[in-house]
Amino acid sequence: MSDTNKLFLLNFSEFYEEELNYTDILNSTFMVDETTIACKAFSLPLVYNIAVCILYVHIFLLAVPGNITVGLVIISNLRFLSPSDIYLFHLVIADTLMALTLPFSSIDILTGWIFGGAMCKLVNLVREANFYTSILFLVCISVDRYMVIVRAMEARKVQRIMCSWVVCIVVWILGVLLSLPALYNQVHSIDDSGFQICAERFEIDKADEWRLATRVMKHLLGFLIPLCVMLTCYSVTVARLLRTRGFQRQRAMKVIAAVMAVFLLCWTPFNLATMVDTLLRANLVENGCAAQHAVNLAMFITQSLALVHCCVNPVLYGFVGEKFRMRFFHMIKTCSAQKPFERGTPSRSTRSTSQTSEGVSRFL
Repeated sequence: MSDTNKLFLLNFSEFYEEELNYTDILNSTFMVDETTIACKAFSLPLVYNIAVCILYVHIFLLAVPGNITVGLVIISNLRFLSPSDIYLFHLVIADTLMALTLPFSSIDILTGWIFGGAMCKLVNLVREANFYTSILFLVCISVDRYMVIVRAMEARKVQRIMCSWVVCIVVWILGVLLSLPALYNQVHSIDDSGFQICAERFEIDKADEWRLATRVMKHLLGFLIPLCVMLTCYSVTVARLLRTRGFQRQRAMKVIAAVMAVFLLCWTPFNLATMVDTLLRANLVENGCAAQHAVNLAMFITQSLALVHCCVNPVLYGFVGEKFRMRFFHMIKTCSAQKPFERGTPSRSTRSTSQTSEGVSRFL
């Protein structure tokens, strides 16, 4: 066969059999590796999405007025601010900003992201920054209460107030820096239907490394380290309260127990689900589409539970405390132009003269 005729072969069977062993390929059995198949995009039935949106609306309606009320009460008593009040005020700002992102999340769940690329980055930046700052301010409150009750630092109030403002500035700067990976969020379609989502998109060759680094940072600085600090401070504080005499001891211990219980209940499930997702992405545990969908569902549900914390904080740190209730009623009476609020305070004849008891009264 000439070289010209080689270009016009009509039957390639001999070529397949000799060069590619085509017959053996036809007789072979292939096994599909499920781990190499792309999983379908995670989605929930419409009824679940509507239920979560209703939950977000309720959190928004409770968190915004509640936090604003706590903030107004704190501002109305600027002359009597304690370091814990300053931390609480900044916590109120963080929780309010977090709540203001919920309407965007609700619409995103139902219709996809329709607010453009700039708002995609901004909303996620605000959400991530306040995720860190809210937890860090909770840590600051626990440390301050430890300093007052255990270390008897009430006498150095002026210095502590100055330090608390500096700490708040540092926390906000740290929160913004830790949230900068949110700028990698982009709007993109997940299928041919045109449904758009706002999600992080790293460079393909470094996506796994970046995602693993941001996740580890969130696990450590956003949960594990703050949890250890809070547990340590409150444990030592409770141990000190057990050795303190006074009618306010039991009430202070109940507040501490409520703070830790709500924190653990709201944040632990979400962080555990996120940690499992990190292990799956790092291929440290057995991976598969079924496992990924189960973890995605767990993260979706537990994230909603974690957001409840921003509307519970006003109750824990405001309305439970006797001092806050007095300030709240004082503000109401002043605003309603009723008779002036009496300057007298409830009898403290049974209060211990020790510095620890003074710290407990500040705590409440």
